[in-house]
Amino acid sequence: MTLRVLSLASEAVPFIKTGGLADVAGALPAAVAPHGVAMTTMLPGYPGVLARLSAQYPVPKSKRAKAAGPKVLHEWEAIFGHRARLLAGTLDGAVDGAPVLVLDCPALFDRPGGPYGNEAGQDWPDNGLRFAVFARAAADVAGGIVEGMEFDLLHAHDWQSGLAPAYLKFAPYGGRSVPSVMTIHNMAFQGHFPAALFHQIGLPPQAWAVNGVEYHGGVGMLKAGLEAAHAITTVSPTYALEIREPHFGMGLEGLIRSRGAQVHGIVNGIDPVEWNPATDPAIKSQFTARSLAKRQANKRALEKEFSLESDDGPLFIVVSRLTWQKGMDVLAGCLDHLAGLGGRLALLGSGDAGLVGELSAAAARHPGRIALRIGYDEALSHRMQAGGDAILVPSRFEPCGLTQLYGLAYGCVPVVARTGGLADTVVDANLAAVKAGAATGVQFAEVDHDALCEAITRTISLYHKQDVWRAMQKAGMLSDFTWTQSGGTYAALYRSIALENSPA
Repeated sequence: MTLRVLSLASEAVPFIKTGGLADVAGALPAAVAPHGVAMTTMLPGYPGVLARLSAQYPVPKSKRAKAAGPKVLHEWEAIFGHRARLLAGTLDGAVDGAPVLVLDCPALFDRPGGPYGNEAGQDWPDNGLRFAVFARAAADVAGGIVEGMEFDLLHAHDWQSGLAPAYLKFAPYGGRSVPSVMTIHNMAFQGHFPAALFHQIGLPPQAWAVNGVEYHGGVGMLKAGLEAAHAITTVSPTYALEIREPHFGMGLEGLIRSRGAQVHGIVNGIDPVEWNPATDPAIKSQFTARSLAKRQANKRALEKEFSLESDDGPLFIVVSRLTWQKGMDVLAGCLDHLAGLGGRLALLGSGDAGLVGELSAAAARHPGRIALRIGYDEALSHRMQAGGDAILVPSRFEPCGLTQLYGLAYGCVPVVARTGGLADTVVDANLAAVKAGAATGVQFAEVDHDALCEAITRTISLYHKQDVWRAMQKAGMLSDFTWTQSGGTYAALYRSIALENSPA
């Protein structure tokens, strides 16, 4: 029997992306489809989302004919004072593609800037209300407000969707509640808002409780979802264990421990079509694990693109947000060491202005050895993975991480902190792993200057042992980090929850 799942996310490729959440939400429908799960994705109607949705409908040939536009499935006169419509399309634009629903609520989502803040990067002051409306609408849809559209389960992603399981628990539409799954993509972002919000978002008084939405005297959106959902997932087995402890749980570790076996760690996957060096149109020279020599052309092209000196030493890359979480402050302090050992670095990213300054200063000290591109460029990130020898990922915590998976797929050896999904996906090049041909990268335990410098030293030493290095590249490229296995794991979890909570 086909299981019908409504996936609720604040972003999903190809409609809108600011981080890894979008990649996961966009990939899940295809990942679970082979396992008998029909997934519909629901998104807020940001301007870019509405534009992409409208583009799915052809422009009429006659000037007199009216464009069809997206189909309107439902209209709300007022969700907490705001008119809204539910629009229909598909995730990839194909007629038979995975369904997508878009909540068109212009007063809350039709704004310049990003999904969560204005053009200056400041959070919208009404984010609590914006995503409460989004969650309320999703709970209505899951409960059957659209005639002929029924769901067996709701899957909520991150704090922006966290109230949906709470609405299903405390105020289900028409009294029909369906079970829910809550996924944590990053515990650092919890959606905490003042208590006054509670009186605007239509939850009954009993929801204002420790086992409801109340959190430290305010409304905790992620916390609400973690309390109300029938199961919790996060994006790697190691992170599922780490968030039970204060350092990673960030105040919610007690709640996570209390949920016990209902907390699951499922590693993210990557799209093997988009991230495939054998067919990637963005790179200069396509290659496979059997034709690694062809990578050299990509390396030379990358050196030229970043105005780096060309030599036989290793070329490190970084593709990252420039933040404390990502360990970029530690990296900045190790760049003199990296350059002194004959390494070079090409970095792509944006973030904290102070860190940009530190990294730029290092590039100024080492012209031709260290170069930066501030911003983000998807095609350039592909060229960097194809041309770099090793990718540095010194994150203090990393729920899953995707850049190291792209590195594995492209023969760009990951050098990673031993945390979260980095620990789960990269096999350290210790003596036993190297001897067995299983090593795929370099791990280090502490995210500090000495540990990262030692990891860089070890990586450069391994690089100069070309037989070992080639074996590591091949082992990484032959690893399977597509959605094949994870899609089956999600589908099995959905079925077990739906079965346990089906009407008698």
